[in-house]
Amino acid sequence: MGDAVYEIYIRQHLLQKGGTKAQALHRKATSYVSAKAQAKAILELINQEWLTERELDIVKRGRNAKSGQTPKNTDVQTYRYSTAFECLVGYLYLDEQWDRLEALFVQALEVIDRKEGDS
Repeated sequence: MGDAVYEIYIRQHLLQKGGTKAQALHRKATSYVSAKAQAKAILELINQEWLTERELDIVKRGRNAKSGQTPKNTDVQTYRYSTAFECLVGYLYLDEQWDRLEALFVQALEVIDRKEGDS
């Protein structure tokens, strides 16, 4: 659930910014929804102590869940943290915590944008 909600948010966000060419929109969206970007975002939010205790618990459970799959384009640790991010998004969505979900997205975009500039 979390991956779908986040992908829709990212695509809407990019369209509102004026991205109109399909290929460029897809490339930019992919940079935000990649496992690497999601892992960077959640790790930074953990380090900043931005998450509530309940949210941190959800993240830890998501990170430690056994998926039965091996990641194709990333290492296991990055994959697990990206899964943790998606679990948190799914939890906030299903719990209808709209304001907190929006705040999470804003924070994640800031972290990802900053990290891209640092790379």
